[in-house]
Amino acid sequence: MLRKFVMPEEAMKVIQKNFRAIPVGIETISTADAYGRVLTENIVSSVDVPPFDRSKVDGYAVVSSDTFKANELKPVKLKVSGHVSAGEVSRLKVKRGFTVEIATGAPLPRGADAVVMLENAHREDDGVEIYRSVTPGENVLRRGFDIKLGEVALRESQQIGVRELGVLAAIGLTKIKVVKQPRVAVISTGNELVEPGKSLSQAKIYDINRSTIATSVSECGCKPIIFDIIRDDVNIIKSSLKKALKVSDIVITSGATSAGVEDVIPSILNELGKPGVIVGGLSTKPGKPTTVAVVNGKIIFALPGHPTSALTVFNLLVRPLLRRTAGLSPEAREFLVEAQAAVRIFSAKGRRTYATVRLERTSSGKFLAYPIPSESGAITTLAKADGSIEIPETREFVEKGELVRVHLLTSL
Repeated sequence: MLRKFVMPEEAMKVIQKNFRAIPVGIETISTADAYGRVLTENIVSSVDVPPFDRSKVDGYAVVSSDTFKANELKPVKLKVSGHVSAGEVSRLKVKRGFTVEIATGAPLPRGADAVVMLENAHREDDGVEIYRSVTPGENVLRRGFDIKLGEVALRESQQIGVRELGVLAAIGLTKIKVVKQPRVAVISTGNELVEPGKSLSQAKIYDINRSTIATSVSECGCKPIIFDIIRDDVNIIKSSLKKALKVSDIVITSGATSAGVEDVIPSILNELGKPGVIVGGLSTKPGKPTTVAVVNGKIIFALPGHPTSALTVFNLLVRPLLRRTAGLSPEAREFLVEAQAAVRIFSAKGRRTYATVRLERTSSGKFLAYPIPSESGAITTLAKADGSIEIPETREFVEKGELVRVHLLTSL
């Protein structure tokens, strides 16, 4: 197969022309399973949060005007008429000259409009001395302060994180509608690959790509479907790809893409359906043998077998598309940081280079990017690298001290 190598931006244009990266559907899920998912509708609160005026501190519920002249030299004396605990419905009423002892989170008794902190009072039998004045509303969380009845608490297209889960719990929701998770088949190919945990015989290596790519798929809000390792056999690869296309929305393979006799995936992809291969290679280092195909409406990314190359291309082309299909913005800010080149960093002449770097944070909080000299197949690159910087094909190096954008392999 004659390859035409293109720049990543041209590859992305071709992909967008042949494949619509849109959410695959909507589903209703339990809020217990909502972390990382994306809302498909506004969440309107059916309650006030909090649902009643409540004390923010342990202390004494008072009529604030009773305390206006209180100070440490001349405390105000009030009579204690009871106690209210958190979760307790109290029928007590605070009158002028009286107070009710109150716990943090307890409902404010009728008649009271403020709470004196415990440390600003001294209890004596059935009375209390107040050493500090309070203003109306002081140390009180008013009904609906956080969220009001009928207010939009969370918005459509918002991703559910820890804080959003707290909001859902606060308004009592147990079910929400979210973008359906795209199913992504993850396949490693290669006669040399062995499952981690199994015996490693001569000329074999453990498979790395399935775990790194599957985790990256999950980070994009998608659901990885992990296939067994498949050998470099035309019939086996074709059968596995057909199965993957049936059970998933997107397929990602690694290995069997370069120019060797055993690298067969590009030719197989053209046999599976139309239009077939749409990107036959990238004019980049690493990532040159990358192949992209669309088969009857579903997209297949055939990534290089070398782990660093596979992750570099994943972040370059696959991540934005997966995020779109999961309902997220295509570019994740947590995967980009600005740094200064710590030394001069060289490129591969005439090719767009994604030079792997490690980051060090300076005492001022800025990042320095140090290049990691390696080959794309070296596992140490994957272990030591924090990300990569892009060096245009028209440049031979990035100068020391130059500001660069680092595309992180994983989120900070």
